[in-house]
Amino acid sequence: MPKTALSISALFALTLALSACGESPQASDVLRTQAVCTAWTEGPTYTAGQVVTYQGLTYTAIQTHTAYTGTNWNPRDTPSLWKVGGTCDSGSTDTTAPTVSVSSSAGSVTTASTITLTASASDNVGVTRVEFYDGATLIGTHTTSPYTQAVTLTAANNGTRSYTARAFDAAGNSRVSAATSVTVNIAGSGDTTAPTVSVTASPTSVTAAGNVTLTASASDNVGVTRVEFYQGTTLLATDTTAPYSATDAVTSAQNGTRSYTAKAFDAAGNSRVSAAASVTVSIGTTPPPSSGFKRVAYFAQWGIYGRGYQVKNIDTSGTAATLTHINYAFGNVYNAGGTYKCDMVTRAESGSGDGGDAYADYGKSFDAATSVDGVADVWNQPIKGNFNQLKKLKARYPGLKTLISLGGWTWSRYFSAAASTDASRRALVSSCIDLYIKGNLPATPDASAGPGSAAGVFDGIDIDWEYPGGGGLAYNTVSAADRQNFTLLLQEFRRQLDAVRPGLLLTIAAPGGPDKIANQDPAGYRAAVDWVNIMTYDFRGAWDAGGPTNFHSNLYTDPNGPGSGPAKTYSVDTAVNAFLSAGMPANKIVIGVPFYGRGWTGVPGANNGLYQSASGPARGTYEAGIEDYKVLKNAPGTVFRNATTGQMWKYDGTTFWSYDDEQVIAAKMAYVRSKGLGGAMAWSLDGDDAQGTLAKAVANGLK
Repeated sequence: MPKTALSISALFALTLALSACGESPQASDVLRTQAVCTAWTEGPTYTAGQVVTYQGLTYTAIQTHTAYTGTNWNPRDTPSLWKVGGTCDSGSTDTTAPTVSVSSSAGSVTTASTITLTASASDNVGVTRVEFYDGATLIGTHTTSPYTQAVTLTAANNGTRSYTARAFDAAGNSRVSAATSVTVNIAGSGDTTAPTVSVTASPTSVTAAGNVTLTASASDNVGVTRVEFYQGTTLLATDTTAPYSATDAVTSAQNGTRSYTAKAFDAAGNSRVSAAASVTVSIGTTPPPSSGFKRVAYFAQWGIYGRGYQVKNIDTSGTAATLTHINYAFGNVYNAGGTYKCDMVTRAESGSGDGGDAYADYGKSFDAATSVDGVADVWNQPIKGNFNQLKKLKARYPGLKTLISLGGWTWSRYFSAAASTDASRRALVSSCIDLYIKGNLPATPDASAGPGSAAGVFDGIDIDWEYPGGGGLAYNTVSAADRQNFTLLLQEFRRQLDAVRPGLLLTIAAPGGPDKIANQDPAGYRAAVDWVNIMTYDFRGAWDAGGPTNFHSNLYTDPNGPGSGPAKTYSVDTAVNAFLSAGMPANKIVIGVPFYGRGWTGVPGANNGLYQSASGPARGTYEAGIEDYKVLKNAPGTVFRNATTGQMWKYDGTTFWSYDDEQVIAAKMAYVRSKGLGGAMAWSLDGDDAQGTLAKAVANGLK
């Protein structure tokens, strides 16, 4: 499931940077400040050559930059901005930046004229100068109050101008004002000829889900600056270079006639809209499997702690009524002297895949307020913990099934070794069925649990081996025979489950990358599994700390997107087609939907932050670069949508987040229907909001 991007490489890079300056991370006393110096804080702008102190060391700014609040671009961790060492001004004790605001004499301009920008600035010691900017361009500097700047505007300045002021004091502290905007719409006195433009759409008739390609032909007496593509009144894309093209992803949700136009612009602001091109969309909906669509979600065992998400929340949010199956994550596989087995331990993870939390599973007592049925646990009842809460939830929703999920990103260490021989496969499968299906839990010190105590909790087993053939954590066992042995392991699970009783479920969590799918044999194991849950998320993330920013769960591939190799083509559609091509029936394919996002910070504003560089992972509640939907939906920024990929993102001027909202999920569920797939799976329930918004969006799309 979602993998943790380790920051070892960043620490190594920092160590090298410090070594290059002749210092280790434990700097010598020479670098320790002996004088009173300006202390580094977030917020101010630091100029190249400026010396500050941070955690007892002096640092010199390599380049001028603003330490925006929340980025944590501190001198120790950003060697691209700071170098170790420097001599401080013993007389400089002022660390307070000025306050500054800017206003304009006019909010809109329709005739060529001059406006006046006025800055109000103050400082605890004194303001030394104020700089005025048009966007990122310096347009004037003033050293005495009143601070004013005249700006002459003509038709060449048409558009929205954003002006700021930056105030400085004698100590070098500075602050940038909030921007003031001026709308300029002045009729040009030169070029008044609009471009000519036409648009074509291909294909003109669509009978299967896919992309409509739009191509525009545009010309102008001076030159075309951009072409915008529209579906109806909705802007799909903007192209600034010929040949001008765009795509529109369509599914059965768009059945009917779609009208496309192109709008061409020239440098003088003249524009023209093309005649419309029509496309008829008539995509038949393949009936769902006879048993209905699967609506699966993972419940994370550890979510009951810091995240405060209990089994009861599945009920109170309204989510339980939307689900057909819950996968409980995770059970571990242990090495018991060369025999690999499922077992119960309560042990903190050491970093080698040896942890477990039997206490959360069946030892923890829940009070009345956190219990599904409002009845508190008592000390000597047969079973407690999450397992008992799942039993209570199933009693409230008789059609709901639960599966134990084995492995996951952290606990896939011994799958390869356990699958390597017939004897080891039999031993592993037998132990897992005995523990989770027959319910023979180890007894607890208070005489709870014991033989049969967990019988009826689970209706099957989900295997989350990440991954056969490698690509998971470095400590995982891996073999060249994993492809064949994975199939044999699943066949052994099926044989022993059927021997217990017919109808017990067997599923897998499958990789979303075709390169990892190639390390499996779906045609070989398709008869053994009831369905496969494809992890169609984590395609990209801030483990690539410098970017480029990109989508982590896009429905379709963007041929013009960045990247190389297999990862460039990662998408839901690519993964589904890989499994179909490998022989997996469509109605056994369940696509994954993330209830979280992945993001970067320090992202420049070009293309609204999409496909741009970054300074590092965005700040997350529990882990850098990842955040729950329930937080992201209220995060600052503007939502943008990409018609080619069917994915959205949010950008606030520096931080970029890729995640799914209800609109994205609706398109994915329409895709499930159009392809005749088995349903959808979500990781993980604790990422949704208290109203179960995303779970309900999945259910509404798969009614």
